Amino acid sequence: MKKIIPWLLYFGIASTLQAQAQTAPDARSLAASCAACHGTNGNAQGSMVTLAGTPQQVIAQKMQDYKAGRVPTATVMHQLAKGYTDDEINAIAAYFAAQKK
Repeated sequence: MKKIIPWLLYFGIASTLQAQAQTAPDARSLAASCAACHGTNGNAQGSMVTLAGTPQQVIAQKMQDYKAGRVPTATVMHQLAKGYTDDEINAIAAYFAAQKK
């Protein structure tokens, strides 16, 4: 019985960690979809908005504004933002905030 308990604990912890990994948004993968317009790692070229190094709160609020329709002149951003959960928006915002300009 003593040999079984450590294995049960191990598998219980491992399955919990695996479940958390599957539910946590993968910020880098989510942010990759932004690269077409905002550049690799948020370093835009030309007149597009650069996201790299922008504070997380600023990016998250702007995305929430797009999602809620509070930005009337949006092109495709309002549709894209609606496709993300709040957790995903926060993960994307944190990812770009951590990038160097």
